[in-house]
Amino acid sequence: MLEAIGLRPQDEEVYDALVRRTQATVTEIVSDCHLPATAARRILHSLVELGLATRSVGRPTRYVAVSPDSSLEAILREHERELDGVRAHIRSLMDVYRAGTRFAHPGELIEVVSGRDEVNHRWVQMQQDTRAQMRGFDRPPYAAPQQHTESNPIELNLLRRGVRYRVIYDTSVLDLPGWLEDVTAGMRHGEQARISAGLPMKLAISDDRLAIIPLLRAGDDAVTASYLIHPSPLLDALVALFEALWERSVPVRMTAGDGELSDDEERLLTLLASGATDRAASRALGWSERTVQRHITKLMRRLGARTRFQVAMEATRRGWI
Repeated sequence: MLEAIGLRPQDEEVYDALVRRTQATVTEIVSDCHLPATAARRILHSLVELGLATRSVGRPTRYVAVSPDSSLEAILREHERELDGVRAHIRSLMDVYRAGTRFAHPGELIEVVSGRDEVNHRWVQMQQDTRAQMRGFDRPPYAAPQQHTESNPIELNLLRRGVRYRVIYDTSVLDLPGWLEDVTAGMRHGEQARISAGLPMKLAISDDRLAIIPLLRAGDDAVTASYLIHPSPLLDALVALFEALWERSVPVRMTAGDGELSDDEERLLTLLASGATDRAASRALGWSERTVQRHITKLMRRLGARTRFQVAMEATRRGWI
């Protein structure tokens, strides 16, 4: 059990015996563990060096177990610091590796994946290998069926693991049934969502090491091929593009923050600010177009606005969107 912190099975046996007795002589450890005296003495000395035991001054020498919670935790913290150092060194080595591979094998920097099943497989694998952050542009069509009728279980697992998820949705998703419920479920678990009109492509970026761009032609209704972009100047450009559009996109907010707006009003304002039409907003909210128009009129009166543009400007000024 304690091999992970550097104790061999024989060392752990001696340590367990010492903990049970709380203090013991070499002779008592020899009796408990059936070891030669030289081996028992050597192991007890190593436990003292590790901070797991102390040694008394009198005769015969007695070894006293240090409280396991404090002594073992101290060793664990030291190992964690060492592992952090290894991780930092890995990152520096990867920087060197990427710098070399960018030009040593340029043909391997872009990979073409064909076939709907293979595209889905690589997409799932890419998400599962993410350690820090997923970023993406989301717009139809989708490789997986029923993309927006239920939450992505891989995303929810990543969010629970502490992986950051930032997604910009194209306004075209507002016409998909179940989109609002899907995004709301993700946001409840920590997804950061924004919405924008006219995203240039579908895109997903895993950490800063891999991106996937579906290969679509005009009229395609499913994703059957994709580009995989490995560390390269092109990947750097895609990361920069995402960050630039993220700053210009409208945050999706699903609950009112200060009580000034109802949930429905805040959702409607978010959709209007993103450029959604009455038809798209009605689908996303599950309302009729007449109900959408009625709520817009109500907001215009409340804010003293004459146009939708003025509604969005005043809502922004008040910090509602």
